Amino acid sequence: MNCMMTDSEVFKEGLAGVPAAKSRVSHVDGTDGILEYRGIRIEELAKSSSFIEVAYLLIWGKLPTQGELEEFEYEIRTHRRIKYHIRDMMKCFPETGHPMDALQTSAAALGLFYARRALDDPNYIRAAVVRLLAKIPTMVAAFHMIREGNDPIQPNDKLDYASNFLYMLTEKEPDPFAAKVFDVCLTLHAEHTMNASTFSARVTASTLTDPYAVIASAVGTLAGPLHGGANEEVLNMLEEIGSVENVRPYVEKCLANKQRIMGFGHRVYKVKDPRAIILQDLAEQLFAKMGHDEYYEIAVELEKVVEEYVGQKGIYPNVDFYSGLVYRKLDIPSDLFTPLFAIARVAGWLAHWKEQLSVNKIYRPTQIYIGDHNLSYVPMTERVVSVARNEDPNAII
Repeated sequence: MNCMMTDSEVFKEGLAGVPAAKSRVSHVDGTDGILEYRGIRIEELAKSSSFIEVAYLLIWGKLPTQGELEEFEYEIRTHRRIKYHIRDMMKCFPETGHPMDALQTSAAALGLFYARRALDDPNYIRAAVVRLLAKIPTMVAAFHMIREGNDPIQPNDKLDYASNFLYMLTEKEPDPFAAKVFDVCLTLHAEHTMNASTFSARVTASTLTDPYAVIASAVGTLAGPLHGGANEEVLNMLEEIGSVENVRPYVEKCLANKQRIMGFGHRVYKVKDPRAIILQDLAEQLFAKMGHDEYYEIAVELEKVVEEYVGQKGIYPNVDFYSGLVYRKLDIPSDLFTPLFAIARVAGWLAHWKEQLSVNKIYRPTQIYIGDHNLSYVPMTERVVSVARNEDPNAII
């Protein structure tokens, strides 16, 4: 590092805009609203592919042949069940615990049962990919059932990936159209370049720990309110607004008070998120088939008014704006929305894990120290409680 640089030149809060890796996994053009997985536009994948095929594309770097896809699907179908020890562990979790906390704990626990670490063995890599893609949805559904006082519903090997998850929530085979919509939602959330959880996954992977710890670290990062969970907050916002007539006053109040309007704006996109465009279309199809949602008109009016006020600043709907409405129509509890994000994003995290291993160098950033120097040790009897910084001596740090 050039020691003549100033702090402002070498330090950027949150590493904003600082490249952390070279990657072939996905690409975003925020100006033109383009998202590509391995060079293929998201619109094309949402229309023509399936989540499992997309996961294969992301992780292995190419579209599978018919035989490769069938083999991959078969492996995942036959590895959906979880160890009874993990199920029993979940029964010890508080019923009031958040599903993301349960998922992070359960994902990490997989490493206890598949402890052999052979990161140079393609068979180990393949087995880990299959286990995580197969078992993460089972864990989410199992905790949901357990917290309601019920035994988990066993996976149905006759059902595809999306249908099986919906089945494990209700023990009813879902409507095929609803399952297809959910499958597309998984595809839309599968990957999105270098974000906080993906960075967490790559940093953890760079230590050469096991893939279960990698995914657990990413889940923990996604659980933070600044990353995952915005679609749940969008529904709360629409409920608060209450009617189309209240939209404009609500927006004006938020802008006057500099409050965030949930589901709008993105670090990268300066136009409407391409995934939001697809999700809005899916929502309309779903409502046409399965019944109207009173919140949809509020959402459409909200998008119109927000664009009127701040569209010139590049603030448009992101992926979270319409996804909550889709999940709501599928009767999925709102506190499972972020775990659904995680189920899908496992594909992207695994793709980055594999890519990190191929070029690995442990992440070791530096810092700019802004603390004191050359202080003397003060004996206990001479210390006084400082109130200048409003410090709490009983705070847990």
